[in-house]
Amino acid sequence: MINTTRPTTVIHRPAARRRLRGVQFGTLLAVAGLLAAACGSSSGGNAASNKSKAPNAGKSVSLVAYSTPETAYSALIAAFKKTRDGKGVSVTTSFGPSGQQARSVLDGLPADVVNFSSEPDMAKLVQAGLVSSDWDTVGPAHGMVTNSVVVFVVRKGNPLHIDSWADLVKPGVKVVTPNPYSSGSARWNLMAAYGAELKLGASASAADAYLAQLLKHTVSQPASASDAMAAFTEGTGDVLLDYEDDAIAAQRKGEPIDYVIPPQTILIQNPIAVLKKASHDAAAEAFAKFLLSKAGQEVWAKQGYRPVVASAAAAAGVTFPTPPDLFTIASLGGWTADTTKFFGPTSGIVTKIEQSLGVSTSSS
Repeated sequence: MINTTRPTTVIHRPAARRRLRGVQFGTLLAVAGLLAAACGSSSGGNAASNKSKAPNAGKSVSLVAYSTPETAYSALIAAFKKTRDGKGVSVTTSFGPSGQQARSVLDGLPADVVNFSSEPDMAKLVQAGLVSSDWDTVGPAHGMVTNSVVVFVVRKGNPLHIDSWADLVKPGVKVVTPNPYSSGSARWNLMAAYGAELKLGASASAADAYLAQLLKHTVSQPASASDAMAAFTEGTGDVLLDYEDDAIAAQRKGEPIDYVIPPQTILIQNPIAVLKKASHDAAAEAFAKFLLSKAGQEVWAKQGYRPVVASAAAAAGVTFPTPPDLFTIASLGGWTADTTKFFGPTSGIVTKIEQSLGVSTSSS
């Protein structure tokens, strides 16, 4: 019988050759390891590089602000996100009457950065320990992020020829201004009126009497400057006391209004601060720093706000006229004294006038 089983073939390799293959295999493993390490190092390097390009990516900032700059902040946030420090940062916003916004933060509304109408609202957060007492040393304007002036917003063409403070209290003229117990804008308006009378040569008592006349001519006192503008553009009143920037914004929206900058008016200064316990300090600080930077101030200027960085308006191609008798709140005694004198809950000059007219003076 023929054996069909094929013999098993055994291949013998010299020992040296086996060792050579072992060396080659080991070398391949080593090379593979080096390649893997190189890839890992490259990936890590890219991650570090990406992080350096966007150090705050993935972080968020909560902004709480007064009502007027809501439109401006849309442009500011978009510009911030194009910067290295703003890339990948999300910014949440809350806008409303300045006094109410301050109270909301005190009651627990999340906030990293706050921008109010006036200093007294910031002072509430300082007293509560939420904002550092040295907030007013920050930036080129000592804690202020924007400026403005009080203006008269009138119907297109100014049919009643309202050009002066005296024109506001002529028979039949109907005035709109926000409620000073919720709105920072309203307090600026009334201090502008009081200071203007002093600039015109009136005594302090005569200036007080003018405030009483002005408020008697006031037919609507909404909660905020934005609400007051809405009431005016919907047909209420003949003249609105407002921020210059709000008037500019309304014109750009196509509202049929004009505005007059009276010769005697007040310099409005709007404060900003980062809260002590901001949820993302680096991102919050970067956002506030951008708002105060020349680039940020140019955006503010383009939105109708007088910048606190002197060169920003010119760089933005914007010109703001200087009223001949421009004065400041400091020239009237400062906010600490004036808040008590005019808006104190029981004996304030404005408080008494408003209560006699049946207007709410509650700050709740």
